[in-house]
Amino acid sequence: MDRLIGIDYGRKRVGLAVSDPLGIFASALETVQTAKIIEYLRNYSEKENVSAFVVGMPQNMNGAPSEAAKDVKAFLVQLEKAFPGVPIHLEDERFTSVLAHRAMIDGGMKASDRRDKESVDKISAAIILQSYMDRTSGSNFAYDPALVPDTMTSKVSGRRRRK
Repeated sequence: MDRLIGIDYGRKRVGLAVSDPLGIFASALETVQTAKIIEYLRNYSEKENVSAFVVGMPQNMNGAPSEAAKDVKAFLVQLEKAFPGVPIHLEDERFTSVLAHRAMIDGGMKASDRRDKESVDKISAAIILQSYMDRTSGSNFAYDPALVPDTMTSKVSGRRRRK
């Protein structure tokens, strides 16, 4: 079955995520040292059929590429060279670290575990991949807080909404 790979590229570490075979859900996969990422992806693609890569592109709030975008562009050249027939899609990665921290808090992760940057990187990769899949599949299952009834929200968060 085909898999999409989500990538949150960084100078030291790369967070990776993978789709389920149907391309509906993204799951955090691994955090790999940047120097070993191509080797890791080659080994992974020998076991699983990778149909595309989704790489987070760092942008400033105005939509212009951020300083880190230069590093990502250099990585894209390596990725394209190592996997010439595999499509590469770019996805805006603004706020993914913030969303990753929020997901860890909401998931009940201890504060000491939330400081682990490797966890943040692979969860960020999952957010990047899920965002891409939601945007391109036309899925009606994207989370919209406005559609959650007040009673459900207060039970989930443990807080009451102010009226």
